[in-house]
Amino acid sequence: MSSSLARSFVWLALSEVLFNISGYVVHSAAGRLLTPEDYGRYGLIVTLSIMVITLIGNGVPIAMSKYLSECSEKNPELVPLIKRQGLLLQGAVIGTIMLLFYIATPFISNLLHDQTLIPLFRLSIFILPAYAIDTYFFYYLTGLRQFNFQSVLKILRSVLRIALIITFIYFWQLKGAISGYIVVPAIVFLVAWIGDSIQNRGRFTQKPGAHFDWKKLLHYAWPITLFMIFYEVLISLDLYFIKSLTHSDYQTGIYNSALLIARIPYYLFYALTIILLPSVSKTTSENNHAESQRLVSQSLRFMILLLIPIVTLIAIYAAPSIRFVYGAKYLEATTSLQILAFGIGCLTIFYVLSFALNGAGKNKVPMWIAFAGMLLNAALNYVFIQRYGIVGSAIATSITSVCVMVASVGYAHYHFQGVMSLASVFKMILAALAVWIVSLFLPATNLIFVLWSALLLGVYVATLWLLREINTADLVVLKNLLRKNPKPVPEIAEAEEAAL
Repeated sequence: MSSSLARSFVWLALSEVLFNISGYVVHSAAGRLLTPEDYGRYGLIVTLSIMVITLIGNGVPIAMSKYLSECSEKNPELVPLIKRQGLLLQGAVIGTIMLLFYIATPFISNLLHDQTLIPLFRLSIFILPAYAIDTYFFYYLTGLRQFNFQSVLKILRSVLRIALIITFIYFWQLKGAISGYIVVPAIVFLVAWIGDSIQNRGRFTQKPGAHFDWKKLLHYAWPITLFMIFYEVLISLDLYFIKSLTHSDYQTGIYNSALLIARIPYYLFYALTIILLPSVSKTTSENNHAESQRLVSQSLRFMILLLIPIVTLIAIYAAPSIRFVYGAKYLEATTSLQILAFGIGCLTIFYVLSFALNGAGKNKVPMWIAFAGMLLNAALNYVFIQRYGIVGSAIATSITSVCVMVASVGYAHYHFQGVMSLASVFKMILAALAVWIVSLFLPATNLIFVLWSALLLGVYVATLWLLREINTADLVVLKNLLRKNPKPVPEIAEAEEAAL
């Protein structure tokens, strides 16, 4: 991966980590400041509202980012037009969702047997446009590949979540919590709008007669929307199957603790999807297939290079990790976490490659793979949970994850004409094996596993160096991450220029 893209990834990943930490802080504060009853309502209302906007409201902005990335340099006069069309379509979609949500609130409240939820659900309707406009601007910046600006906005949003939502809860309880989720994205959008007006002033001017068919946005958006829905169901249904088949809140809670820790790699590498979609879209629109292949293969290698030791360490230190995060009463989740670490790692590769394929215009391929994976995961969970309990669910999800990963890697290998060297993967697995062997001599008690993890990362890097998988160019990229003004070297300068 080029130095500039690697730096962007680091900043985006850092902002994503801070964003998720802010979420945990807000939930912890809400649990302490609200009564258990109000905290339960808070979880239902906010989760439902954000889930709706995340699953349905991302299609048009992602489509907009693709076409912006293709024309921002070749046809900059189209940027204001695409931006305006994206805003109008996003407004139409969200307006429709708001109306349907308003009509449905009595029915949802009846299903939950609580009529007092109706005014709260109707207040939460305003979360939808606030998040929608924020998401719209986020993907607008993605299309322009202004990743550092995105990182700043994400960090700002994390700070505002903690400062404003907790303050609103303190003064206005449950209604304050809901209002906070309206105010925070609205403020971030306002900052983004002002920043864009300053940063991009005069850069994009629409010319008379400029034309862009808005139907392209819809045609590209609907497979993305279905992909998001299928993928969300795929990664969530194991928890619901456990609740349904075991009838045990205890087993559901134990499994959920393993699931949340296992998803750490997903949160880290989500940032890579933001970089890949516009970058691959740009090189694809230029018919520069060699650079598309180079970009995807370098990104995939970079991801797997980091993903394998993370997954290995989570599996090795599953028990102390659970004890540290949740306490000893959740140690029953250890085996499930060891299995899920591998499965979620594979699922992360699928998710990232899906956005590379989306950028290449093959957005229906990830959609169908996610759909097949959703059905397979449902069938396997139904069978395995009844036989092996929560461990069976972890096995089922991991089998499904391997299948969708293989399908996506196979198609990406075919489309981009090679994305990953099997020899490189084999060397990384050997390095992970070396890490596991050394870990047998480093028993983990309390927080000492953090120190051992750092040591084992050194073992992993040293092994790859001895196997000549890590080279001088990799070290230059690493050094450039720490430099204020990175200096490209001959081995990677050409790749950097093409990727940007």
